[in-house]
Amino acid sequence: MDLHRNGTNGSCPSSCGPLTDYCIPDYILKPDSEPVIVDNAPSCPVVVFINSRSGGQLGSGLIKTYRELLNEAQVFDLSEEAPDKVLHRLYCNFEKLKSNGDRLAIQIQKSLRLIVAGGDGTASWLLGVVSDLKLSHPPPVATVPLGTGNNLPFSFGWGKRNPATDQAAVKSFLGQVKGAREMNIDSWHIIMRMRIPQEGPCDPIAPLDLPHSLHAFHRVSDCDSLNVEGYHTFRGGFWNYFSMGMDAQVSYEFHSERKRNPEKFKNQLTNQSTYAKLGLKQGWFAASLTHPSSRNIAQLAKVKIMKRPGGLWEELKIPRSIRSIICLNLPSFSGGLNPWGTPGTRKVQDRDLTAPYVDDGLIEVVGFRDAWHGLVLLAPNGHGTRLAQVKTTLLRISVWYTAPKFKITDGVSLAGPPNPFRVPQRSSRAHVHEDRR
Repeated sequence: MDLHRNGTNGSCPSSCGPLTDYCIPDYILKPDSEPVIVDNAPSCPVVVFINSRSGGQLGSGLIKTYRELLNEAQVFDLSEEAPDKVLHRLYCNFEKLKSNGDRLAIQIQKSLRLIVAGGDGTASWLLGVVSDLKLSHPPPVATVPLGTGNNLPFSFGWGKRNPATDQAAVKSFLGQVKGAREMNIDSWHIIMRMRIPQEGPCDPIAPLDLPHSLHAFHRVSDCDSLNVEGYHTFRGGFWNYFSMGMDAQVSYEFHSERKRNPEKFKNQLTNQSTYAKLGLKQGWFAASLTHPSSRNIAQLAKVKIMKRPGGLWEELKIPRSIRSIICLNLPSFSGGLNPWGTPGTRKVQDRDLTAPYVDDGLIEVVGFRDAWHGLVLLAPNGHGTRLAQVKTTLLRISVWYTAPKFKITDGVSLAGPPNPFRVPQRSSRAHVHEDRR
């Protein structure tokens, strides 16, 4: 296909430059296409992944606009094709072309950037796919805030409001991607153990609707050292956060309602309003009256931390009033709020606490009593109850209760049977950050 399609030989505003800077020839994207001669390699080639189901009708509108401006073959609807298949095909073709001495393929692979438009779960899904490819030079990822919370985009300077879908807005975003600098983001591996049921199905994972964001989530083999007798053991990973208790229960109902009635979730403001109404309906604004203390985190779970690598596990003392704990990797939660806040000088000295950052190798564990407690985040310097700040392999959560429980990971919630959690590893992946200097 000729690169000079309608709209691809024009120019963007000065911040964007010519659209040919972003376009990738067909033969790079489609292994069976005939090679073409291109005068200059694109300076910022992009592959775009868009969740058409995110942002009400915005996802479909963004797909249309990106395909008008770029090569249609480099813009993918995630409801039609999964990113792992796309990237596996692309990088296999890169290797084939490089072995034939194709210099354009070498340059495009070296400067490739990915754009993902969707919610936090969608962004985490793509980050997981890139991580699992185990590339020597993984492409950095830019995130378009198309979900409800948009914590990942907000943490890297892309904002938290759903974007416009017209050509001017998309061109402006492309210019920002070109000028952005790379940053690393921590990723954490989860080990989850589920008790083997005495009755019923032998596989407890069957009733769970596991999110794509739990990348590489699978059961470990029977001979794996992680296995424990009487449990099924699974492992996965996350970039954003996971929570248990109050927030996770509201999120679970929110996602369940959105699956049942997707037509009611048309825009970000409506989604946020629905989320608040569900919290009110479930009684979290009057938790002391509607939720017995037997359902508080201290009565339902044990959290153990290790203060120094190689040290002993110590049980974390959780106030009896805490009904929700959130384990944060990013300094953003619930649409740009910071539950950890910035510890003052005294906290830094007495408890060795620091401000959160995206690649500091730390997880912040924060507790909340009820929905009113969560509203303190809207106040200047507001924060939740700081329970612990954990380094790398130092967090383990064991859940002992038998009632149905709720967990939310990277913006996607799930419910399941009792199990212990452990977060044992940390690594970094490149992420594109908007440079505002």
